[in-house]
Amino acid sequence: MSTPSEPVALRLIDREFLIACAPEEREGLLQAAAYLDRKMRELRANAKTPGFDRLAVLAAISITHEFLALRKQHEGSGHDVGERLAALRRRLDAALEAQAGSR
Repeated sequence: MSTPSEPVALRLIDREFLIACAPEEREGLLQAAAYLDRKMRELRANAKTPGFDRLAVLAAISITHEFLALRKQHEGSGHDVGERLAALRRRLDAALEAQAGSR
């Protein structure tokens, strides 16, 4: 059975939006809206034509760029961690074999 949705009021710049979400997603949605609002306000301060729709698109592009850069960085670090874990496993296997051989 699915969790019932509840409307959550979000403010982006000077507009309010009601978005339905599950109660357990409410806090994350509010944090995302606050981040988007900050990004839109930052862009508005530097934009020549600060229309709401234009700010929303610019913020979406900016946030998506940040997300993709972080994902790429994370994937790279995940690969490094995997290599280090494999090297540690090889060392552990070698140590266990040496210990077994000395018995």
